[in-house]
Amino acid sequence: MTLTASAPRPVEQRLTNLLPVLANVACTISLPLVLLLAWGLSSRFGWLPEQILPAPEVVWATIAELWRDGSLIEHTLVSLRRVAIGFSIGALSGLLAGAALGLLPVVRSFVWPVFTAVAQVNTLAWLPLLVLFVGIDEELKYVCIAWSTAVPVTLATTRSIADVSSNLVELGRVFDFTPLQRVSAIVLPAALPSLFTGVREGLAAAWQSLVIVELFASFDGLGYLMTWGRQLFQLELVIAAMLVIAAIGLSLNAVLEYLEHFVQPWKMEARHDR
Repeated sequence: MTLTASAPRPVEQRLTNLLPVLANVACTISLPLVLLLAWGLSSRFGWLPEQILPAPEVVWATIAELWRDGSLIEHTLVSLRRVAIGFSIGALSGLLAGAALGLLPVVRSFVWPVFTAVAQVNTLAWLPLLVLFVGIDEELKYVCIAWSTAVPVTLATTRSIADVSSNLVELGRVFDFTPLQRVSAIVLPAALPSLFTGVREGLAAAWQSLVIVELFASFDGLGYLMTWGRQLFQLELVIAAMLVIAAIGLSLNAVLEYLEHFVQPWKMEARHDR
């Protein structure tokens, strides 16, 4: 008589599948909780003066007040509009420029050294020069955000296309693919993971440059809230704006991650198979 192992029950199977998810969630929230606890203890026992680090409840009350009077929504929408326009222009420009640099060796040999050198200069260093050409109005915000986005997107697109295996490209020639078919069926799927990485880096750079340019020249937006709070020595206003910027940035990054899994379903399947 042989003994056979019984199949796991549905409830036990669900619990087995749920444990890794719970462990991942616990690891994700552990550090923020520790930082929040340290922040609260520091405020409660006076380790740092309130003028340097306001209490968490004061910051939360500031966010609630800004929400009630509508100013938080107003400034957030202004910043979101600027990021949406600048990021769209920069991401599209970066994808097109990166595709040209990655697919056309002649263009890469002429443009790549100059582009690499220019990309080493931070967006903040370009501001005085850009002000001379576009002024300090909305155009300056769009140009700075677009430039900050385009640089990492262009770099990632160029490298991802250039790193596609030559064997795959040669396979397309063997099957007599047209250049467009080789790009759509071979190059693009192979380069897609790195492309999404570049777009996510571009989005992070867009938010960073938004804060810089709104600190530099603006009378609205979340960056302006930070400047206004610093001028009034209301650090709770500064921290509140920082938290809103961080929350929106995390949310947008999560949306891009979802789109990445949606466009590349094989990555999700591989994760479930582990």
